[in-house]
Amino acid sequence: MDGGISSRATNKLTDRGIDAFIKKARGGRAATRKMSDGGGMFLTLTPAGTPVWRIKYRLAGRERLFAIGVYPEVGLERARAARETVKTALREGRDPVQARQVHRAATTAASDNTFQAVAEDWLAKRQHFWSKIHYTKSKHALERDVYPRLGKLPVTEISPAMVAGTIEAIAQRGARETAGRILQHVSGVFRLAQARGLCRDNPASPVREVIPKRINGRLPAILNFPELGDILRRAEAARLSPAVRMAHRLCAFTAARIGNIIQAEWPEFDLEADVPTWTIPRRKMKARDRHHDHKIILGKSIAAELRQWRNVFGDNGYVFPSPTGGKHISRESLEKAYRETLKLKDKHSPHGWRAALSTLSRDEGFERDVVELALDHVHDNDVVRAYDRGERLSKRIALARWWAEQLVLAQSKSKVTSSSGRTASGSPGSGPIN
Repeated sequence: MDGGISSRATNKLTDRGIDAFIKKARGGRAATRKMSDGGGMFLTLTPAGTPVWRIKYRLAGRERLFAIGVYPEVGLERARAARETVKTALREGRDPVQARQVHRAATTAASDNTFQAVAEDWLAKRQHFWSKIHYTKSKHALERDVYPRLGKLPVTEISPAMVAGTIEAIAQRGARETAGRILQHVSGVFRLAQARGLCRDNPASPVREVIPKRINGRLPAILNFPELGDILRRAEAARLSPAVRMAHRLCAFTAARIGNIIQAEWPEFDLEADVPTWTIPRRKMKARDRHHDHKIILGKSIAAELRQWRNVFGDNGYVFPSPTGGKHISRESLEKAYRETLKLKDKHSPHGWRAALSTLSRDEGFERDVVELALDHVHDNDVVRAYDRGERLSKRIALARWWAEQLVLAQSKSKVTSSSGRTASGSPGSGPIN
């Protein structure tokens, strides 16, 4: 016949008989170095004494060998299963060796088509264009929230419902903004998969609908000093890690973005100057098309707290190092403190301090442009952007003094007052920076 293996009796070997044969063969006491199980399958010892399985078959009139593996890593039952696979290939007119090569190639290709494989390729393509911080944060988010659910699945097998379940799990812990950012990443991964011809549709496209909408399109924020003071008092009494508590204080007194808070580094601070400052490199800021770094004026009270923090924990590296071995505390640790420990879900978030400063300072009479510059907002007209190159530092000092003073008074339950020695337009007074 053109192809086939011996049809003689099969399954003639036993594990005990194999072990006895190997022992004799290695000792030079066996008459042969090969044992047949029938059906073309046999166990033979290599010149080095290693027992290996082989299957002898014929294809197109030529005798060939199919290597199964080494005994006992490949046991008797697995070897026999391989013999059946060889028989099947021959009945279908295929060369078993070539069929195995095709199968291995398909398996390798499938592993390259998993969500994690495509996501790592997608991240690598963006690493050159993203800041190191943004890249690391995005990579960690996928590893933490997406890979456990979708990472090992081929992209062709992932449905919108599966993506939705992954994103909903993030949103349900109160991390709505995180859920939105991760969904953007997941959608980007599938766009790359589409471009590579690995999948036809993007299952992340309809998933935006499962993310809860913001109230009035905004993040939650408390906009009155009595309740803000209550937050500060509750945070002091709550069971928070020292790093999270201090990060919360810096967030409140500077209204800086949460990403800048957790990634703050000691070289950025000048706490000994007459007017203490925190200068954030432009590469760390959301708006990167400006020519200057972002300078935050520090009130007297928060500057004193930072000096005390520095005396206890040192002034090397990150201001808020992670207690769990990471470089710094995570965004989620601070957001979770507000959401769960302080019971502020849908009421106030770390980002809410920015809304509070913006609203309350403008109600107090500070110029809009001064407030926007203090928050490093992107201005909506070229005249303002040009004017801001001078940083309007004196008016921002007055704003920082007033904000710090109001928070200290609010925390102590004192009556919140207007800033003294300052005109309604935001001119600096002569009092100290609080």
